[in-house]
Amino acid sequence: MKRIAFIGGGNMAFALVGGLRAAGEREAGMPDARLDIVVADPIPGQLDRFDGVSTTQSNTVAVDSADAVVLAVKPQVIGEVVSALPLELHQLVISIAAGVPIEAISRWTSVEQPIVRCMPNTPALLRAGISGMTANRFVDADMRSLAERILLAAGEVVWFDDEDNLHAVTALSGSGPAYAFYLLEALIEAGVELGLDAPTAERLATATVLGAARMAEAEPVGPSVLRERVTSPGGTTERALSILESARVRAKFKRAIQAACQRSRELAKEFGK
Repeated sequence: MKRIAFIGGGNMAFALVGGLRAAGEREAGMPDARLDIVVADPIPGQLDRFDGVSTTQSNTVAVDSADAVVLAVKPQVIGEVVSALPLELHQLVISIAAGVPIEAISRWTSVEQPIVRCMPNTPALLRAGISGMTANRFVDADMRSLAERILLAAGEVVWFDDEDNLHAVTALSGSGPAYAFYLLEALIEAGVELGLDAPTAERLATATVLGAARMAEAEPVGPSVLRERVTSPGGTTERALSILESARVRAKFKRAIQAACQRSRELAKEFGK
């Protein structure tokens, strides 16, 4: 049985613990599927919602005998928190703190500490997220498998050999849900301005974006082909897309994501000090 300690009882820890418990119930009867989960947080109210797992206000108690320690604390306090943890070199450290590089975490622990750094996104709260993951050279195959199992509880995972790629992951999928919500806001506002009531406009827009995402996931042809299939010559969709193209919306989206990536690099320098 593997013991997993979560340091921090926020929303992402709650999502991961819930996903792991659900997976454990599906795999009941499989000895290698069992997990011993403990969550540590100094605020009792944060721990009250964690049913079915051990909880403690002591980080030291939580990490004792843990196979993996998941750092689910804010980047602004991670240095102070990690420096106080009595970690051993056989323990895997998994960080989901945005923008904090592996080099900084190893400076607060040990240069030989096995560390996996992850960048999940907020749909993880519905177990529909996707996480970018990278590991240092001290993470062995079993540790890598355990880290993947934990993050799969929140959705999909993508591994990267180069940690620098996580800046692009942060800009694309980490911040990405906000871009989708921004698009939804615009669609709903446009529907209302065209005479629809707000609830109906929201229902139409949300279902449309969700359906389009499902089609893009299901069809191997790619989004460009799917867009072309919807766009009839001289039709309504072509007219709408011509406005977006003339306003260079695609180019502006690319600039926005590049700016987010640059900000991720800046934050890494700040949080890594």
